[in-house]
Amino acid sequence: MHGLATLLLLLLAGQAEAFRICAFNAHRLTLAKATREQVKDTLVQILARCDIMVLQEVVDSSNKTISFLLQELRRKFDGSRCYGFLNSSQLGRSTYKEKYVYIYRSDKTQVLNFYQYEDKDDLFARAPFVAQFTLPSKILPSVVLVPLHTTPKDVENELNALHEVFLDVAQRWQIKDVILLGDFNADCASLAKKRLSTLLLRTEAGFRWAIADGEDTTVRASTNCTYDRIVLHGEACWGLIRASAAFNFPQSFRLSEEEALGISDHYPVEVELDQAPHRVQPPSLATLLLLSLLLPLLGPQSSTVPDSNPGLCPPTWGRSNPRGFHLCPPHLPV
Repeated sequence: MHGLATLLLLLLAGQAEAFRICAFNAHRLTLAKATREQVKDTLVQILARCDIMVLQEVVDSSNKTISFLLQELRRKFDGSRCYGFLNSSQLGRSTYKEKYVYIYRSDKTQVLNFYQYEDKDDLFARAPFVAQFTLPSKILPSVVLVPLHTTPKDVENELNALHEVFLDVAQRWQIKDVILLGDFNADCASLAKKRLSTLLLRTEAGFRWAIADGEDTTVRASTNCTYDRIVLHGEACWGLIRASAAFNFPQSFRLSEEEALGISDHYPVEVELDQAPHRVQPPSLATLLLLSLLLPLLGPQSSTVPDSNPGLCPPTWGRSNPRGFHLCPPHLPV
């Protein structure tokens, strides 16, 4: 029977759950907006899809909006998942300011490091808030995320300056695997295709744009623009990509355009990373039929290893940090 069990594991080796990283311009997200029933329900469904979500346009000066959303996520999963968040300070050149906020599954990943990029030359309207997270992969144990929400008036300059941020991250942490992501406004009237092709992130070797030119990331039927992007650097990072796309939440959740615009005028963008390089092909239909015949032969299995942490989040992830906190089930120490 052990041989059959081993065969089963080998056949399913390529089916491990992917790790999903997302970015979403939540369009002037406040507590008043988040507590509206349809907005709340849709945002929670969007957030629940992602292991790490980078929210942009969070305009709440406190953290009440994010705390509310994390409580709703906990309620949705009845405490079976742990969530944490990490936020920047308020950023902006005028009285209008917004934050970058990472919401992440703290039962699947941890924050290793973070810093606010020092924008000495005032190149960005909202300078990137950089964070490094663990990944469930021996090939790529961690990755750095660099979010950016550009101002439409200065897209080309900001995106070229983003290359400087990448160099700063690479030198500071001696790391090559970096994901740049967010609402780049990198299309249509904000950035002509001819200018897009001249960006340093296009001409310098090593960068892969995961959201293809021409993929609509906007909600309105009257627009077709690839504003939101995910750009990866590093061979290990490239080798783990399973899929990347904009998530059409109005279609998935059966919302009208008007209802969807009450949440955002952008789609979230996502990239899925596997835990290992793509060496094993997904099983064919014939293989699945064979497995259905083999499974009854395996019989009931028992384990002699006790579960030291049955369904709980690691206790150390219940502690607070200066820019966010982890939300775990009530029986864990906080």
